[in-house]
Amino acid sequence: MDKKWWQTGIIYQVYPRSYQDSNGDGVGDLKGILGRLDYLQWLGINAVWLSPIYPSPMADFGYDISDYTGIHPMFGNMADFDILLEEVHKRGMKLLLDLVPNHTSDQHPWFLESRSSRDNPKRDWYIWHDPLPDGGVPNNWLSMFGGVAWEWDHNTQQYYYHAFLKEQPDLNWRNPEVQQAMFDVMRFWLKKGVDGFRVDVMWHMIKDAQFRNNPPDPNYEPHMSTYAQLMPVYSTDQPEVHELVHKMRAVMEEIDDERVMIGEIYLPIHQLVSYYGVDNNGAHLPFNFQLLTLPWQALQIATAIDQYEGALPVNGWPNWVLSNHDQHRIASRVGIQQARVAAMMLLTLRGTPTIYYGDEIAMRNVAIPFDEVVDPQGLNMPDKNLSRDPSRTPMQWDNTTNAGFTTGKPWLRLSKIFQRDNVDMQQHDPYSMLTLHKRLITLRTNEPALDAGSYVPVFADNQMLAYKREAAGADSFLIVLNLTHLPCYFRPPNFSFSGKVEIATIPESEGIHLSDTISLDGDEGLVIRLETKDPQ
Repeated sequence: MDKKWWQTGIIYQVYPRSYQDSNGDGVGDLKGILGRLDYLQWLGINAVWLSPIYPSPMADFGYDISDYTGIHPMFGNMADFDILLEEVHKRGMKLLLDLVPNHTSDQHPWFLESRSSRDNPKRDWYIWHDPLPDGGVPNNWLSMFGGVAWEWDHNTQQYYYHAFLKEQPDLNWRNPEVQQAMFDVMRFWLKKGVDGFRVDVMWHMIKDAQFRNNPPDPNYEPHMSTYAQLMPVYSTDQPEVHELVHKMRAVMEEIDDERVMIGEIYLPIHQLVSYYGVDNNGAHLPFNFQLLTLPWQALQIATAIDQYEGALPVNGWPNWVLSNHDQHRIASRVGIQQARVAAMMLLTLRGTPTIYYGDEIAMRNVAIPFDEVVDPQGLNMPDKNLSRDPSRTPMQWDNTTNAGFTTGKPWLRLSKIFQRDNVDMQQHDPYSMLTLHKRLITLRTNEPALDAGSYVPVFADNQMLAYKREAAGADSFLIVLNLTHLPCYFRPPNFSFSGKVEIATIPESEGIHLSDTISLDGDEGLVIRLETKDPQ
């Protein structure tokens, strides 16, 4: 089968506030992104995904939207967006937008109408509920950002539901008018030429019609977010959500079948794969976050890869992610040397990889002092160290003032080491993380087995995992990854091979011919081009 661009391409997440500032206000913008497109093209990126750029009061940095079809002046204007879209396409790349259908800002005109009176035509566009007889909240549902998920409205004497901040009221997706309004938002951007959407918190979109209480989570520990005290079995992942996802997919295909819909879904594998939909008519790519959430342990990861491959529906296409704007950066979670191994894994597994900006140069979480924290998750639970600011710091471009990100004061502080760790320096260093990414991406793009070939598990133990990538009529590759800092031996029973090291996390290993047994250094990963054996 011919693969779609989103199956063979590499997606790159840009957090617009932090990518490139063009006007010196300390916040990244659309013109800044435009100025960095040549870099992304050089790297080999196929699709650029932008976190929200819509008008917003910025209570949750753009995920509280007050106008779904506009551009926040902080980022530019619609003309800037149109130019960016045109220039992305000129370079043979695609542009994806964040779609946030679960909730709006409390300043959105829809909500202003909804809360104005109980008989307003838009009252039922949001989730309103009477208090309990004692005046208490309707149920025990909790906010992702701390506290209860219900906010009292004095004017109309009811509570409204918010899965996140009280400034982010949830839409009532059981209302057909809400569905049509959001489908029209999708059509607006698709007709402009946007190539797809990453759909925020897709699994939250429908709630239990009976508003039943969520049960306690027996695995909760005090260091966790307060939200984790309960299992959100009634407030998320309801059966009816799949019909909504199917309808959204149909809107995508009104235009053509080349657009992509990616779903943000933090669920176990068996629940995650249901979002592909019946006959693959759901999300094209329900985001697979296993590499973000699992312990960095070879046997666990190898098992998870097999479980995922085994659970995928027929013709369901896999995908992999190492970091994003809500999670710790991979280099902070596993260390700089293991981040190289992780990059090799990301770019050689079967399925679409998504790279978070800065991961290609091994950017790490940056310590943000208490008095500089701006993320609401960190502000609302200050004793739990849950701020997402450390993984959202400005891109490190060069060793000039503010790393070439801005001429003003950056909205978040930069890494202390940006002067010796940045794109400009790494582009000229054959041993750098950026060079490793560039070479892996180039190899992946040019080799059918890595691009869209099959995945064959070979071996895993408590230190390493190995797998093959194969495609008919093309060279096959063996990938061997040591997920520890200690040396180990690769010599699995009943498996013989012969080949040459094409790319290694330790470049001195490249070009070496190997067969049957490998002595791996700590933090070493190998991509081995296998030799075809003469028929016996």
